[in-house]
Amino acid sequence: MQGRVALVTGGGRGVGRAISLALAADGAAVAVNYRRDKAAADETVAEIRTGGGTAVAYGASVDDYDQNAAMVAEVEADLGAIGILVHNAGIASRGMSVVDTEPDELRRVMATHALGPHYLSRLAIPKMRTLDRGDVVMISSVATRGLSANGAPYNMGKTALEALAVTLSREERNNGIRVNIVAPGLVETEMGRRLMKATAGVTDLRTLDSASPFGRVCQPEDVANVVRFLVSEQNTYVTGQKIYCDGGGPG
Repeated sequence: MQGRVALVTGGGRGVGRAISLALAADGAAVAVNYRRDKAAADETVAEIRTGGGTAVAYGASVDDYDQNAAMVAEVEADLGAIGILVHNAGIASRGMSVVDTEPDELRRVMATHALGPHYLSRLAIPKMRTLDRGDVVMISSVATRGLSANGAPYNMGKTALEALAVTLSREERNNGIRVNIVAPGLVETEMGRRLMKATAGVTDLRTLDSASPFGRVCQPEDVANVVRFLVSEQNTYVTGQKIYCDGGGPG
């Protein structure tokens, strides 16, 4: 991936951090986006640079179009046209029923998962079209498969994200841009730990290893490895697809 520029939203922590590190290890210059946790983004950038890679941290809330526009302009000025766009930034809903969900929560979650990726795709793709190759990867969730109760904002946001990805794949195929979806299950991240503590009272996810596929809970690097394949030269003919990264689901 030498010479390619990747923008990873929410790229400083969890799955986003693993993706940032993986793409940098493969040679891409990585723009690490963060919303509030600048320290984590700076730490990820420092690790990439220590390993000989190129990375810069950029603060922007993906649900704000103007902030996204400023960020994309900065990335293009600093690193060049974005050839790899990974929509990873996400927030969880509070686990309430539809009747008990506040409108502000719905707007916030939907804006992060659905509007933000639309904004950034609109901003980055015009220059991406001028490159030899472009890739967009949407990080979704197995939540869209089950659509469980008490998670409407998150379910709606991720479903809209997937609809955007498929639509975009059909619009941009003739421009040499591949658009795909990666849908993890439970991943050992801060968000994953909060989720399991709230829903099952589990504080240490490694206690779930024995009941998990392949004897362990999914790690951020497992998701990153799927992304690095999708955006690599080894992916020559895959677009508009959804790849589950959940060990095959419940046993």
